[in-house]
Amino acid sequence: MDPQSYSARTRYRRPAAWYLRLNWLGVALTSIGLAPRGAVTIAIRGRKTGKIRRLPILAIPHGGARYLVALAGESQWVRNVRAAGGRVSMRRGRRSDVTLVELPVEERAPVLRAYLDFAKGLGGEKSAAQQAEFYFGVDLDATLPELAEIATHYPVFRIDPA
Repeated sequence: MDPQSYSARTRYRRPAAWYLRLNWLGVALTSIGLAPRGAVTIAIRGRKTGKIRRLPILAIPHGGARYLVALAGESQWVRNVRAAGGRVSMRRGRRSDVTLVELPVEERAPVLRAYLDFAKGLGGEKSAAQQAEFYFGVDLDATLPELAEIATHYPVFRIDPA
C-alpha cells in the first residue's frame, strides 16, 4: 500500500480514511515501544473539544535535538499544539511532558533533509525515495534550497523538555 500523498501544495491535507481507522494501532504500538526507531506518540488536548488526541509520529534527531515534522501541513495536531502553547505529553514506553517549539520557515529545510536521511536509515533507499515523493513531492537527494522552497508547507517543531 502506498503512503498517503502529502505532496500537494495546499494548506491542509486530511489523512486518508484507512489511516484514520488504523491510528489506534499506531498509538498502541508506539506507546508501548514496539514501533520503529524514533516513533513516539504525542497526546494533546483538542482546542475545540477539550478531548485528548493521540498521534503516532516520528521524532527526528538533528543537530543534538529531536524534531517533529507535520507531513500533512497545517493539520489538526499542529493547530492543537499551537493552541496549547506547545505543551504536550510524549510517550514511547515512558510518558514525559515536553514543549514543542515551532521553527521559523527559514530554519526548516535542514530538518526536512534530516527526515529524509532518517527515513533512508529506517526503511532503505527505495522506501525513503517513495516517502520523499509522496510526503514532500521531491527526490530523495533534494538539496537544501529545494527543501527550503517547500518548507512553508511543513510545520516543524523542536522537542524541548517541559
